[in-house]
Amino acid sequence: MGLYDRDYTREGFRSQYRGVPQMRMGLPRVTPVVKWLVIINISVFVVCFLIRPIRNLLFTWFSVYPADLAMCLQLWRLVTYQFLHSVNGFGHIFANMLVLYFFGPMLERHWGSKKFAIFYLACGAAGGVLYPLLACAGWLDVGPLIGASGAIFGLLAAGAILFPNLTVYVMFIVPMRLVVLAIILAAISVMTLFSGVNAGGEAAHLAGMAAGAAYVLSQGRLSKFKVKLDSGTREKKVAAPQNLQIEVDRILQKVHDHGINSLTSKEKRTLKQATKAQQMQNSH
Repeated sequence: MGLYDRDYTREGFRSQYRGVPQMRMGLPRVTPVVKWLVIINISVFVVCFLIRPIRNLLFTWFSVYPADLAMCLQLWRLVTYQFLHSVNGFGHIFANMLVLYFFGPMLERHWGSKKFAIFYLACGAAGGVLYPLLACAGWLDVGPLIGASGAIFGLLAAGAILFPNLTVYVMFIVPMRLVVLAIILAAISVMTLFSGVNAGGEAAHLAGMAAGAAYVLSQGRLSKFKVKLDSGTREKKVAAPQNLQIEVDRILQKVHDHGINSLTSKEKRTLKQATKAQQMQNSH
C-alpha cells in the first residue's frame, strides 16, 4: 500500500493543517512512537516464532481470552494482546505493520507523539473490550484474541475523517481515496463478523474503527465548545468592570441622597472592591 495526495501540495491545505506531514511519492519518514511500536511488535513476533515455550506463555497470559470472569477482569490483556500476532505465516503481522508504517507517522505528526500513542492503544483496547462482551453474551465463540488490527483500523478511521481525499495505492497498484478504502474495510468486517469466520478479529476491527472515528469527531465538537466557552469568558471579563462601575455610581448616589449609614454591608464591600481596583489601576 503506497501513499500520495495531491491536496498536500496546495497552500490552502497546508494552512488548514499546519504540522501535518507533507506527503510525497515515496516512503514516509518514521516517527518515534511508530518506530517503537514496529520494533516491539516484530521483536515479540520473532521470539514467539522461534521459541515455542515463550509463545505459549505469552499467548496464555497476555492475549484477550474471555474463558471465565477472572480472565475478563485481567485488564492488562487489553494492551498486551495488541503486540501478539499469529505465527502461522507472516501475513498477519506484515499487514498490520505495513499500515502502521504508512499511516502512523501522518497521525503522530498531526497530534504529537503522546496523544498518538494513547489514541493507538485506546483503539486497540476498544477491540479487546467488545470481543469479550460478545463472547460472554454467547454471540461469538470463546478463544484467544491477538493482533494490532483494532488499533490499525482505528488509525484508518481517523485518517479517513481527517484526510478523506488522501490517495492510497492498494497492493501498490490500485489508487483509491482513503475514505473509500475505510468504508470498504468496514463493510467487509461487518459481513465477515456475521459469517462467523474470524468473528472475534472482525469485532476488534469494528470496535477500533468506531473508537477512532468517535475520538476524531468528538475533538471537533470539543474544540467548538472550547471556543464558545472562551468567548463567553472574554465577554464576562469585558462586562465585569462596566457592571462594577454602574453599581458604584448607584451606591454613590444613594450616599448622596441618604448618607453613608444607609448602605448595606454588601454595598460597602462593593465600594471597597472598586477602591482597590482603582488603586491597582493607578499603580500600573
